[in-house]
Amino acid sequence: MLVNLNEVLADAQKNKYAVGLFNTINMEMLQAAIEAAEELNSPIIIGTAEILLPYGELSLISPSMIEAAKNARVPVVVHYDHGLTFARCMEALKRGFSSIMFDGSTSSHEDNIDNTSKVVKIAHAFGASVEAELGHVGETESASANDALTTAEEAYHFTTATGADALAIAIGTAHGVYKSKPKLDFERLKEIRAEVNTPLVLHGGSGLSDADFKKCIECGIAKMNIFTDLTLAATKGFQTGIADGLNYLNARNCQKDEIKQTIMRYLRLFGSENRA
Repeated sequence: MLVNLNEVLADAQKNKYAVGLFNTINMEMLQAAIEAAEELNSPIIIGTAEILLPYGELSLISPSMIEAAKNARVPVVVHYDHGLTFARCMEALKRGFSSIMFDGSTSSHEDNIDNTSKVVKIAHAFGASVEAELGHVGETESASANDALTTAEEAYHFTTATGADALAIAIGTAHGVYKSKPKLDFERLKEIRAEVNTPLVLHGGSGLSDADFKKCIECGIAKMNIFTDLTLAATKGFQTGIADGLNYLNARNCQKDEIKQTIMRYLRLFGSENRA
């Protein structure tokens, strides 16, 4: 069934588990995500991001994603991840996405509040939820100690001013493949959780240890984002199929199954199994 973030994150926050977002830019990823969620009776968030549109244009992939969510036996959020432009966020809403992330994290604090507030007002009129980002989660290639981490005071002010339904925070993660073990600021996470009631989101999850994931959930994260690990699983599955001498269709199924197993591992790790 198609739902928005509010319909899955409230319970996750209350009962200390996390709902996973898995960007699904093609049919293999989409089928793998829905099958994994149904098999484990887990809520799930599927989506795409503005930076990923060259690999799957919204006009082409959104009908499949939304139809798959509507027909699923478990709650499925269709989420537009890291929306960087107002126009693309509006397009996602018009195409039926039940949730969008407006990422104004590279703007000034005042502009981020102002622009996020406008998006929230419009999205809520569509019945959709909005995730915002405060602080900045960069790329692994350029991450540094100087990256803007989120403070509890800013988080409280931001959520109060914008009415965002979920807040992505920066506590030391980055997007992409980690070259070295990231150092997460769990005390910062605890401080933010104590100040705000809004469900908190962690980006840059691929590559963290199981212990890191569990600690993040324990300290208050309710939504985890995973994509890089899906691409690695897809590559592994397809290469295995080709190495076994299979034709394209069978190799494609090996790819889908590898992605599915990766998603199932995360759903179990996040504690969302049998929470649908």
